[in-house]
Amino acid sequence: MKILSGRELSGFIKERQAHSVRSLTQSAGIVPKLAIIKTIDNPVIDLYVGLKQKYADDIGIAVDLYRLEQEEVPDLLNKLNSDTSVHGIIIQLPIKNPDQTDELTNLVSPDKDVDALGDKAKFDPATPMAILWLLSGYNIDLQGKKVVLIGKGKLVGRPLEKMLKNSGVDVFTIDSKTKDVPKLTKEADIIITATGSPSVLTSDMVKPGSVVVDAGVASEDGKTVGDVADDLFERQDITITPKKGGVGPLTICALFENVIRSAERQRE
Repeated sequence: MKILSGRELSGFIKERQAHSVRSLTQSAGIVPKLAIIKTIDNPVIDLYVGLKQKYADDIGIAVDLYRLEQEEVPDLLNKLNSDTSVHGIIIQLPIKNPDQTDELTNLVSPDKDVDALGDKAKFDPATPMAILWLLSGYNIDLQGKKVVLIGKGKLVGRPLEKMLKNSGVDVFTIDSKTKDVPKLTKEADIIITATGSPSVLTSDMVKPGSVVVDAGVASEDGKTVGDVADDLFERQDITITPKKGGVGPLTICALFENVIRSAERQRE
């Protein structure tokens, strides 16, 4: 079994990003800044926010964290959108009233929408970027391969499908309406899952020599798990992301790549 470790790759990316931030600060006096807006207190959300804050600190990016009521968010976004010292804005999901998610994310300036949740965002979303970086980092060529993507969600599946098709990759996307899923996955050279449903992909659905990327995050018996069933990790004839440290570490890298790009656009 070959493991696709995002944690291993993230160290190299982090070093490059720290160099880019130093260069921006020294040559243009620009300190890239990310604003994070949080409307609910929740241990899991706090953990994710903490990881972002630590990563930013490590590479020299400033982070302003705002904790406020959901009805106050539009006014704050108005201020942050026009603040030239802020290069990226994210609304940490979920929010207190999820029905307002699209409405609020579309209020973030497309030039600062580093999570790419708004309809007119000028950046690629972090998790799809992370998946492509992971495959590229291990020299897995997608051209001429049969790629199957399981999941068509707004955050990962849909944007990743678009990015793959734009690159000329032969991708087939499976959603809840797709029939005969095992037949389709058994024909695939590369399988990417992003459903948030535990054990959606099992060993009998994967042919020898396949590459499996698990980008799903689900909760099972109080534990955070992926989409891939345990029996796949017993296989020696496939290449697969580990249970922890696969796509996740690169997702944070990709988010801050967008913040740095936004700051570089300001310099230009």
